[in-house]
Amino acid sequence: MARLISSNPIALHRFQPCLPISRHFSANPRRRRPTNTRKLQTLACQTNPNLDQKDTPTTDEEKLVVEPSTSTTTSSLPQLPTKNINNKIALVSTLAALGLFLSARLDFGVSLKDLSANAMPYEEALSNGKPTVVEFYADWCEVCRELAPDVYKVEQQFKDRVNFVMLNVDNTKWEQELDEFGVEGIPHFAFLDKEGNEEGNVVGRLPRQYLLENVDALARGEASVPHARVVGQYSSAEARKVHQVADPRSHG
Repeated sequence: MARLISSNPIALHRFQPCLPISRHFSANPRRRRPTNTRKLQTLACQTNPNLDQKDTPTTDEEKLVVEPSTSTTTSSLPQLPTKNINNKIALVSTLAALGLFLSARLDFGVSLKDLSANAMPYEEALSNGKPTVVEFYADWCEVCRELAPDVYKVEQQFKDRVNFVMLNVDNTKWEQELDEFGVEGIPHFAFLDKEGNEEGNVVGRLPRQYLLENVDALARGEASVPHARVVGQYSSAEARKVHQVADPRSHG
């Protein structure tokens, strides 16, 4: 029994520790390193969602977490009009503007026949002591038809002080006047003073302001018109379709 007794009954000196000792701990207590409390505190701030953001430095991980929540909030906003809706709105606006322009530019119902029927006979205009506007036109003239509403408006404004005469270039009755006024294109507007002397002429498609200012100068007895020699787009008078006069008394 004396052989079994020993100072180390479980033979501790024969066992090696199976777990590695951490580098932060040592068998010698005097060499023990202090724990990096600052690093642990930083980790705790990053993982604690209730911590005040003012005390926590902004990191890339926090930006990545915030961005998905922002996109979710944006998706809940009301959707803007699509491109197709914008195109439809633009089309409707364009059509409305075009309709207003055409209604203002073309007073539907006014034609060359209406102007000719209300025009004063040429011979009477030369003898009543008023200034006169003579328009050479043709029924087939596109520009003449286009300017008919403008001529009508000016005529209504000055009809009490100025004569308005319409001479159809297809009518052989006016061959002498065609040569006298040098008509080569239509519409051709000749502006005559009270004595029948020509003060100027305008030919073709021009702004209504030109006609308005010239007629106004005639009505006020001016010695000349502001637009004496102006030419726009016109139809050639050489293309006129000459026909016999059906009514010798016709001034058209």
